[in-house]
Amino acid sequence: MKYNLNISALLIFCLSCSCVTHRKLTYLQYTGSPADTTISAQIAEYKIQPYDNLFIRVVTPDPKWSEMFNTMQVSASGTTISEQSADMISYSVDGEGNIELPYTGKFKVAGKTIGVIKTEIGNGLRAYVTDAAVTVKMINNYVSVLGEVRQPGRFQIYKEKLNIFQAIAMAGDLGEYGNRQRVQVIRQVEGKPVVSEFSLTDRKILFSEFYYVMPNDVIYVMPLKGRFFQMNSFPYTLIISTITTFILFLNILK
Repeated sequence: MKYNLNISALLIFCLSCSCVTHRKLTYLQYTGSPADTTISAQIAEYKIQPYDNLFIRVVTPDPKWSEMFNTMQVSASGTTISEQSADMISYSVDGEGNIELPYTGKFKVAGKTIGVIKTEIGNGLRAYVTDAAVTVKMINNYVSVLGEVRQPGRFQIYKEKLNIFQAIAMAGDLGEYGNRQRVQVIRQVEGKPVVSEFSLTDRKILFSEFYYVMPNDVIYVMPLKGRFFQMNSFPYTLIISTITTFILFLNILK
């Protein structure tokens, strides 16, 4: 009888270890606080950093001047640009944060938003052309999603205000071993990598600075510690069959 109790206790322990609770799987859990329904995140505009690639287009009433500024025309509707062609049609920001424009020479862009750069380029070109329409876009606009997701990879960002859940959705959501309570974002801030860890099950992520994804972010989903004991991988049938056989054998020996 003592052996039977010990074996049963062992079986119950294994079953309890294998369970993944609802609390560990649910995103944005409601805690009952009024703040849970009123919180919202404020997105900060991305500031250009060294080694970014900028597509700059200048259109003027005089086609000759437009041709001088634009080495390659891109349709107004937009064109998908590969990484291989980015250097050919864009201005690369050097290590000191500058780009070099025709006629105006070096232009400081690091630490500035796209809107500010567009305005300052337009002002700088007034000495050469009037009524110039300037378009500035970032080309190397990617987010990398790694770790315990279904389809890890590097994805291009096609929209503004892409949030952490939309980025993870591009990777097919978290895998069965993904730890929703331990997700990390690696982000370049003033040329230095900053790592932040948070839980996707906590609604506080909604007002975190890492709720919205920035260009070149790396999202890493950590694995669950007890992944060996997951429900779909644990050999229950074999273990239960072995324990049952062993108990019957003990009963026969009595």
